[in-house]
Amino acid sequence: MANASTRADLVRRHLPENIALRLSQGPTANYLRDFVYGAIDGLVTTFAIVAGVAGAGLSSTVVIILGLANLLADGFSMGASNYLGVRADNQLKSKTRHQEFEEIRLYPEGEAEEVRQIFAAKGFAGTQLEDIVSTITSDRTLWVDTMLQDEHGLSLQNQDPLRSGVATFVAFVVLGSLPLLPFFIGAFWQGALSQPYWWSSALTGLGFVVVGAAKGGIVKAPVLGSALETLAVGGGAAALAFIVGRLLGGL
Repeated sequence: MANASTRADLVRRHLPENIALRLSQGPTANYLRDFVYGAIDGLVTTFAIVAGVAGAGLSSTVVIILGLANLLADGFSMGASNYLGVRADNQLKSKTRHQEFEEIRLYPEGEAEEVRQIFAAKGFAGTQLEDIVSTITSDRTLWVDTMLQDEHGLSLQNQDPLRSGVATFVAFVVLGSLPLLPFFIGAFWQGALSQPYWWSSALTGLGFVVVGAAKGGIVKAPVLGSALETLAVGGGAAALAFIVGRLLGGL
């Protein structure tokens, strides 16, 4: 029944009118990488502070102060860096596109030969190859798009740098606040949590598992494997921070 349902859905999506509608709307921007990037880094860096302070035997007040400073400063830095990185990537595409248009204007024969060799490497030959070259080089926008993708390895789709930066910042702050939550509870309700560090460890581990599982579900990877992978990476960083805190605690 599941296979029949999947095939029926594929048949519906591949009706000519549905294909035309989907292609006319263009690809949908995906900000999963930005969110996962911010979420994992927020969890790792904030819990690293918690683990380091706990390893050094410092007070909960120090944890809260350093943790909040990290959430705001490092979170903003991560978001801003991602914004600038995506913007630079878009600028590179624009520069390369302009360069390809100029090269086609100055030496179209050479650029046509590049198209010919690109598609020859894909297995086309003879009349079929020449038809492809003729079709592509008859439309300069298509020609440049082909060069961007096949010669330079660039995606034709631009990401919104502001949305990328915001996704990273929000994920960093929201997930990064989990390791600090038990210390805030302890600060406002004295005696509510006797072992805030262990509660922080549990919440951080849960955060890693949730982020990993969500990522696995979205990309259709094994959910358990993705969750355990993320937990292992984050746990390794936290353990390293705790050990450093222990070693430096006596200074």
